[in-house]
Amino acid sequence: MHEVISIEGLTKAEQYDSLGAQAKSLLSGEQDPIANAANLSALIFHALPAVNWVGFYFFDGRELVVGPFQGQPACVRIALGKGVCGTAAASGVSQLVEDVEAFPGHIACDAASRSELVVPLLAADGRLIGVLDLDSPQRARFDAEDQRGVERLARIYLEASRL
Repeated sequence: MHEVISIEGLTKAEQYDSLGAQAKSLLSGEQDPIANAANLSALIFHALPAVNWVGFYFFDGRELVVGPFQGQPACVRIALGKGVCGTAAASGVSQLVEDVEAFPGHIACDAASRSELVVPLLAADGRLIGVLDLDSPQRARFDAEDQRGVERLARIYLEASRL
């Protein structure tokens, strides 16, 4: 059993160093992508301040389908190129959105969300696996340091999981 180690009081860089170490320990020895997604989304949700949704959407060959997450019930399917998640999936580029209401075509799965960070999950061969999505009720909650940290967590997930 793993317990989330508090990152309160740490700098943002230290927070992500701690989360990275916790993620590696949590996913160590487990290759199942669903189990790893469930545990990683719970770790991030309970460790990071001011987030109201953390989870995975997986690409089924046509669209993104909701996977393990923490937070309010979510949109089940998202078309590639639609909303923040679909844009990250289609472009293969992380999306850091300070104000979701200003994002063209934003899909409001949770009306409380104000900012979002979505990192695409790409296999070593470039194949789309899905996205890791974080939402916050605060505008401009995420910055470039969060993006780097979450991209690192996504790499840890991809390295641990059979994909």
